[in-house]
Amino acid sequence: MLSTILQNTQNGTEVLTDSESVEKSLSIIELISSGGLAGQVIIAVLFLLLVAAIYIYFERIFAIKAASQVDANFMNQIKDHVSNGKIDSAQMLCAQQNTPVSRLIGKGISRIGKPLADINTALENAGRLEIYGLEKNVSVLATISGAAPMIGFLGTVVGMILAIFELANAGGTIQMDVLASGLYTAMTTTVAGLIVGIVAYMAYNHLVVRTDKVVYQMEANSLEFLDHLNEPT
Repeated sequence: MLSTILQNTQNGTEVLTDSESVEKSLSIIELISSGGLAGQVIIAVLFLLLVAAIYIYFERIFAIKAASQVDANFMNQIKDHVSNGKIDSAQMLCAQQNTPVSRLIGKGISRIGKPLADINTALENAGRLEIYGLEKNVSVLATISGAAPMIGFLGTVVGMILAIFELANAGGTIQMDVLASGLYTAMTTTVAGLIVGIVAYMAYNHLVVRTDKVVYQMEANSLEFLDHLNEPT
């Protein structure tokens, strides 16, 4: 008799545990839909920011990768052409390469014959333009990395306001199903905002590192070009 009762109790516990596990399982779509209209709007805005961040990252990473591909023998050929007075050949070589380094050196070649200070100024101005082109839309990633968590926290505040509003309308009786919609809004928007912010922040820093490498490459080749022009003939 006792064993039968214990077995029935165990079976009842297993059924209760299974039912609880079923009730607690919730998909991401259900989480978002449970947050109400306010939560869905904020999640949609964060999703658009995530898509924009991913697009900017891959567009820039491919552009920076293409900009960093410079022929290892490029500067040797440039110096040979300049030393032999073949300015047109040097400019043609720069046009064929079509990279930030080659465009920078091409600008310096076009100023050959003028004082070295003027050539240096021309290289610096051209370098600023090239850096601006490399950093195109990268600042948007920095903005998204800062704005996304704040938008998520905005959803948190909105969700708590909704929860308090529903609690006030319930006459002071605390029921979790009354608070659920507001709490779902608060939690889901916070998590989504942090995820988008982290992704954008990591993408931004990676692009900054890759851009700095190209900038260093430009500076090194510019100095090598100026040193060659400054060599006594």
